[in-house]
Amino acid sequence: MRGGVRLGIDVGDVRIGVARSDPSGLLAVPVETVARGEGDLDRIAALVAESEAVEVVVGLPVSLSGGEGPAAQKAREFARALAERLGGTISVRLFDERLSTVSAQQGFHAQGLRTKSTRARIDQAAAAIILQSALDTERSTGSPPGSAATGDSARRERKRQRRGRASSE
Repeated sequence: MRGGVRLGIDVGDVRIGVARSDPSGLLAVPVETVARGEGDLDRIAALVAESEAVEVVVGLPVSLSGGEGPAAQKAREFARALAERLGGTISVRLFDERLSTVSAQQGFHAQGLRTKSTRARIDQAAAAIILQSALDTERSTGSPPGSAATGDSARRERKRQRRGRASSE
C-alpha cells in the first residue's frame, strides 16, 4: 500500500462531498461539502494542499449494468478539470462509486435522520465511502484504484470501456 493522504470526491450537480484518508491509507473520514460552481476547484485544490494529499479519488457513477450516463460524463469532466487545476502534480483517479450515495442515505436513515436536513453530510459520507472502497481495493490488489483521469491511461480506459459496450450489444 502506498503511503500518503488521499482525498475522496463525490461530485454532484449542487454539492461536492470531500473525504480524507489518514497518512497510512487505512481509514477515510468525511471532511467538507463544497458548493458546486465558481471556486469549487480552487477550494478542493486548497484542501489538497492543506492535507498534503498525494492522490485524489473522484467517484465515477456507473450504472448497475456497468454503463455510463450523463452523471459519469460530468464526473469525468470534473476530474479532468481538477487534474488540470492541480497542474499534473497530484494523481487524480476515477473510481466506480456504485450505490455510494444510497449507502450513505441508508446510514443516515438508520440513525433516524431525514435526508433533506442532512444532504451536505450525506455528500461527505458518500465521499468517505468512495475513498474507503478505493483504499480497500488498493490494499487487496496492490495496485492503484480505478483509472487515471487524464493522459494516455484515461484514453486507453475509455477505449476499453467502449469495446466492452460494443461487444455486449
